[in-house]
Amino acid sequence: MEKELMVTETSSRADSANPEATLPLSEQPSAWRRMRLWGAAHAVDDLYQGLVPACVPYFVLDRHYSYMAAGGLTLAATLGSSIPQPFIGVAVDRYRLDWLAGAGVTLAGIGLGLSGLMGSYVAVWLLLCASGLGVAMFHPAAGKSARVAAGESATAMSIFAAGGSVGFFLAPVLATPALIAMGTGATALFIPPAVLMGFLLYRNRLQRPAARSVSHNGRDRWVPFLLLTCIETVRSVAFFGAITFIELFWIRHLGAGKSLAGAALACFLVGGVAGTLLGGRIADRVGMVRTVQLGAIAAIPALVGLRLTPGGYPPLLFAMLAGIALNIPFAVLVKLGQDYLPTRPGTAAGVTLGLAVSIGGLLAPVLGVAAETWGPQGVFTIICLIPLVALALGVFLTEPQR
Repeated sequence: MEKELMVTETSSRADSANPEATLPLSEQPSAWRRMRLWGAAHAVDDLYQGLVPACVPYFVLDRHYSYMAAGGLTLAATLGSSIPQPFIGVAVDRYRLDWLAGAGVTLAGIGLGLSGLMGSYVAVWLLLCASGLGVAMFHPAAGKSARVAAGESATAMSIFAAGGSVGFFLAPVLATPALIAMGTGATALFIPPAVLMGFLLYRNRLQRPAARSVSHNGRDRWVPFLLLTCIETVRSVAFFGAITFIELFWIRHLGAGKSLAGAALACFLVGGVAGTLLGGRIADRVGMVRTVQLGAIAAIPALVGLRLTPGGYPPLLFAMLAGIALNIPFAVLVKLGQDYLPTRPGTAAGVTLGLAVSIGGLLAPVLGVAAETWGPQGVFTIICLIPLVALALGVFLTEPQR
């Protein structure tokens, strides 16, 4: 239908809205197509974020880098992806830069893919930083365009958000066997997906009707947005702390083998994908603020069960439940942030998808200090308390103005 993308702006919308958005998502075939594309693009983009921690151990083994040098590589990717995102978001809101999504995912893949072929540490560091910059270019532009396609549906927005969780999950699954067989040079195998997705996004941009010039209306509400950013940061600390120490928790505290520890991480990440999709559906029924609060409430018993349940196999259930609960608010926080800043959807996406998540990752080493003192079980004791902070902050959230 030619006119399905012609839009009318309302005060609560982050960008031009889709008339199909008034229908149930199952009755929006073009919306499904667009959200599947954006979900797949997010998966490919965040694949390169997940590949960095998956590849760093092999740089240590193959290149004999020190642990400090290995940490520097992770820092390079994190700095490249976190610091520029809010500024790129501002630029996306001010200028027509929707091409940044395709360019970003391409740069992310090429930067990481070439890093394993370089012999110089400085060259590897710069390429990983460039890969992080590509991730930073993708999120604000993609988040803004995905919101246009999703309209007011949190379920549709959850498809986009879940794509990132899928990409992060697939990174070690795909990278580990390739790195074992080929060494660091195997990173080159991951260049084609980025180039292909960049081409698909560029083609989609050319085929999309020109409904992007509609002016933004509504009043930006910075106080609740900053509160929401704090909640996303707290959630991210718990999430990154869990994925960093969950295998060590299984091995050193529960006495399990490496394969079972890997299964625990897989259960947690699969639960994260399911929780992201579930959160969107819940938000469309009970509201976004209640969904954020519900996620914090559900995370408490799930994490406590994970921390206290003995044995190697029974805690796997709680690992999946914890992944679900911690990710229920993820897509909702992205959409809610854009509703709080209706004239700055790119900025909102850059902060909620990029900066706040990256800060959570940067704070994960603080939990490492706790692990040195009390072991991985001490880390999970701390993580059990983190949802209480998110819940306390969530009490002050309000639904966006319509």
